[in-house]
Amino acid sequence: MEEIDVDVAVIGAGTAGLTARREAEKAGVRVVMIEGGAYGTTCARVGCMPSKLLIQAADVAHEVRGAGRFGIEVPQAPTINGAAVLERVRRERDRFVGFVVRATEDLPESQRPWGCARFVAPGLLELDDHTRLRARAVVIATGSSPAIPEPLSHLDGLLTSDTVFDLETLPRSVAVIGTGVVGMELGQAMHRLGVRTALFSHSSRLGLARDPVILEKAREIFGAELDLHLESQILSASQSGGEVELKWRESGAEKSECFERVLVAAGRRPNLDSLNTGVLGLPLTAKGLPVVDQRTMQWADSSVFLAGDVTGDRPLLHEAADEGHIAGANAARFPDVRAHIRRAPLAIMFTDPNMAVVGDGYDALYHDEIEVGEFSYDNQGRARVMGKNQGHVRLYARRECGTLKGAEMLGPRVEHTAHLLAWAVQQGLNVDEVLAMPFYHPVVEEGIRSGLRDLAGILKLQEQPMAQNLDCGPGT
Repeated sequence: MEEIDVDVAVIGAGTAGLTARREAEKAGVRVVMIEGGAYGTTCARVGCMPSKLLIQAADVAHEVRGAGRFGIEVPQAPTINGAAVLERVRRERDRFVGFVVRATEDLPESQRPWGCARFVAPGLLELDDHTRLRARAVVIATGSSPAIPEPLSHLDGLLTSDTVFDLETLPRSVAVIGTGVVGMELGQAMHRLGVRTALFSHSSRLGLARDPVILEKAREIFGAELDLHLESQILSASQSGGEVELKWRESGAEKSECFERVLVAAGRRPNLDSLNTGVLGLPLTAKGLPVVDQRTMQWADSSVFLAGDVTGDRPLLHEAADEGHIAGANAARFPDVRAHIRRAPLAIMFTDPNMAVVGDGYDALYHDEIEVGEFSYDNQGRARVMGKNQGHVRLYARRECGTLKGAEMLGPRVEHTAHLLAWAVQQGLNVDEVLAMPFYHPVVEEGIRSGLRDLAGILKLQEQPMAQNLDCGPGT
């Protein structure tokens, strides 16, 4: 068995692992990045990019069907070529993946040993049966895998977000299990592409919404378009004649329906099982996950750091990159571990309408210290122009000083307007300071201005015009 000594070993070559390796290398230490599967990030292969490709096709089909409301008559309903839709998804996905793979393969082979890593002792790893690797510090960036509910685990051809984009064509019908971000995005896309779609969840939640006002509005809007079965319990699933008969309990009654395919989007589990982390003797949370400081990415006080989806905390590409940066830098300088300031949280669901949570969402607020401003998109000018006037925004600020703390948003193009609020939250601006910024007319951004004005009124703030910077020197 080959033996290698390094300063930092990074396990996993996804977004977090690649960033951690780069940060450790910048620090001038000996670093290797271990991978036992295919190169290419979760985002590029099975996440952000292929899902947005499918969503874009679905949105185009939806806009064609709805052209009549603008006085544009389309002679017939659009024909969806499912094979062509998915061929484009895979072609563009493979292009994105190719960029990552080529960049990874450009690294010297000695810096990217191949194999499935497992701990045999603190600071000691084995890669399959061919390499023993000693490291002063280790970064675990092994990502996550779809969680499969027990009543469905036996199904042949069960789809997950890791496999759905490899379908040759669209199914005639699909049951989507889960109404989180992935379930809602893929479920609405399938529906708009002509697939008979039903969505199931054991809870009443939809997407990112936790604020009860936003959640109720989301149920109203998405429930008018989609076949939603919230607070339902899947009882069984049986296959016969090329279909799956799904049985569930809802509102006290047992129901059943047949679908060609079942797509599970019921969350993801961190990829930790094969690493044999039990030999490290480190503390775990009540859910059995490593106890990680989000400012250092350190597991307790050990030489092990985690980054990306494997933490089970913020499964988003930009967060994985930030965590990789922190973990790689701290692993390189271990034991001189330093806390980092994290960016303002920002999460987006790319349904139509979009949903977003900025800064402290509803569940993270100290409600006795917070005032709430809100705004409805039902009559917002630009939203009505676009024919997308539905949604609601709730903005949160500290009662004492008016500092903007966060927002939950449901509405047209909030994937963009959420960024403006995230920047304001990260800068620690108060409501009147944000209102002093320019807002153009007519744009959907005016919606958040209306919400901010509502919040200013509650806080008894007065909107101030932008201060004039007058140059009184010669020539004025």
